[in-house]
Amino acid sequence: MENKKSIAVAGTVIVDRINEISAYPKSGELTQILGIQKAIGGCVPNVALDLKKICPALPVRVFGRIGADEDGQYVRETLTEGGLDATGLLTDTAAPTSFTEVMSITGGQRTFFTYSGASAAFGAEDMDFGEDLPAILHLGYFLLLKKVDDGDGLKILKAAKAQGIRTSIDLVSENSDRYELVKPCLPYTDYLIINELEAGMLAGLEPTNENLPTITRKLRDLGVREKVIIHKPDRALCLSDAGLTTLPSYALPAGYIKGTTGAGDAFCAGALYGIYEGWADAQILEFASATAVMALGSADATSGLTQAETIREFCSQFSRQTVAE
Repeated sequence: MENKKSIAVAGTVIVDRINEISAYPKSGELTQILGIQKAIGGCVPNVALDLKKICPALPVRVFGRIGADEDGQYVRETLTEGGLDATGLLTDTAAPTSFTEVMSITGGQRTFFTYSGASAAFGAEDMDFGEDLPAILHLGYFLLLKKVDDGDGLKILKAAKAQGIRTSIDLVSENSDRYELVKPCLPYTDYLIINELEAGMLAGLEPTNENLPTITRKLRDLGVREKVIIHKPDRALCLSDAGLTTLPSYALPAGYIKGTTGAGDAFCAGALYGIYEGWADAQILEFASATAVMALGSADATSGLTQAETIREFCSQFSRQTVAE
């Protein structure tokens, strides 16, 4: 692995303040916070740390912006201690580190209140690989990075492709018409790794199970070069030149899920690792769904991940769901 190229992860860097609650209150109601946990979050820390845990020998580089504050120092120290190359993490003196208040229902869904902070200013001028070009650049989250959404995302992807770097992107789930901002980037994207809600909004179709194959084909037709990968709670799909592959999710026992924060990023990290290793589409989906299972077993985004063989061994105890079409 020493002589292999790195994976670079760029974009959103956030500090998550995870507030565990029993239920989300209606307007005017009150609910108690049962527990509080601080963790780094966002695409860059989540995906990069997950990759490093999956394969400690894999070189992983991070690119983003943090503030000159306590949260920024916490992010840099955590990423460096995690074995990542954080030289591409720039300190912005004009804005605080981005943060998100996560309201996490025990064993269920979560709601986010986010402040864009320093990540909003991240752009093409912050991407300097030097002479050590990565094998893959993953850029996320689109629709949460103002400068990236305003055109710098396209600049970053074009520059990466011109250097022979394979590119990957993901998005955030947003109920808006801003998904049009992402479409010009798709012809410069080798791997699109998103959930079913984002895929449906991007393709302009309701993300039902019946529509998902059509959605994957439409996204590929919009320009995605190699693979469209979509994940949802009950299944994952991958469309490439090899055809469409669909895999049911694992059937998890009651009480296993401690939180869903970071599960999508864990799936993304697992998919990127499979792509990096040159696996077939079915193998990519199998491993990516297993990494998501590990994240679901932890309240935060990254502490549940471990090395690839341990992930496979742990998930071998679970069967796959039987899903209705």
